[in-house]
Amino acid sequence: MNLPNKIFLFTAFLLCNVVLAQPSVSSKIKKLNLYAGIEVGSKGVKMSILQMGKNARTTSAFNYIKDTSANTDFISFNPTSTSATFKALQSFYSIAFTDYNIPANKIYTVFSSGVKVQADKEGKQNNLKQLADSFKLYTKDDNRIMPIIDPLEEAKLSHIGIVPEDRRYNTFLIDIGSGNTKGGYFKNGNTKELKLFALTWGTKSIANATEKRLGEDKSVANYKKQLARVIVGEPEAEIIYAVNESGAYNMNDFFAFSGGIAWSLATLMYPELYDNAVVPLSYNDALVFNDKLSNNFAALQPQTLLNTLSIDGLDTVMIIAECKKVHKVFDQKSLMAGTALLLKIMRQFEGTKEKKQFYLVKNGQVGWISAYVSQASSTD
Repeated sequence: MNLPNKIFLFTAFLLCNVVLAQPSVSSKIKKLNLYAGIEVGSKGVKMSILQMGKNARTTSAFNYIKDTSANTDFISFNPTSTSATFKALQSFYSIAFTDYNIPANKIYTVFSSGVKVQADKEGKQNNLKQLADSFKLYTKDDNRIMPIIDPLEEAKLSHIGIVPEDRRYNTFLIDIGSGNTKGGYFKNGNTKELKLFALTWGTKSIANATEKRLGEDKSVANYKKQLARVIVGEPEAEIIYAVNESGAYNMNDFFAFSGGIAWSLATLMYPELYDNAVVPLSYNDALVFNDKLSNNFAALQPQTLLNTLSIDGLDTVMIIAECKKVHKVFDQKSLMAGTALLLKIMRQFEGTKEKKQFYLVKNGQVGWISAYVSQASSTD
């Protein structure tokens, strides 16, 4: 099987410490040392169920048992989105506690940094407290807390949970979330000091800002035009400042992107690499993909993508399922918003002389939750 040489670059980055498993309880899975991390994020609620290895507290090794999410649009902060978020929390907690027999003290619940950013922007901090209090009553767990993970802590956890040890000190990790973007790199050869990269913009907040400019013309053409205006305003100014202030260009060889939009691009751009947790990306390839989003979206439909592949031995059922999953989570306009933000960030690192290596991390949300669970479990 001959794949383009760039496809093999991902092996240099190594795979994340994740062993993919079927998304249901299997008799082969020993129900021992299971933990669950449930995150209320800007777009909705995510849950990862992990089986921590014997050396998890020192190596971060774990088995990835289940990952699921519900798009509830929590940062709209209206009764409908709040109710949907609460129901998703109840459902995921029940799955972890009842279906997987995970004790309450091994089910961690948190708010992502993106939620805090949006709540601060709109003066909705009390919405977070109300949700946390309601969930505490539901669980009947007096010790149940829902801490807010700040951007610095989330960036540290993501880096530790996603980036392999031998790439730890020359990789700049950027997690593009729904409500914000955060990341950074460890600058002095230790994990205590992370140079933070933070933006108050994410896929959903870019999309929301664009939607507000559409007026009565809801067409894709008008969305593309208004998106271009949004992205060159405050987001671009923040990106340029954050990139320059980080000093990341001279200090890092590898630039890895995680978050929902990174997973989406990896899946739709390289459907044949469905088994790979990390895939390579070039700036030009991302530009081509971005053009398809607005001018030839039909080419990115699951069956059409499958028809373009001529590699023997592929799991066609898996490819269709993964691509459908992307289209279920992100519509055309959301993909356009997230990709525009990704490209704007990439452009700042696309040097003319020294070429950097870019990667997309598919399961980045598992990375930071796994690191959080690993650190929290060490105090059990």
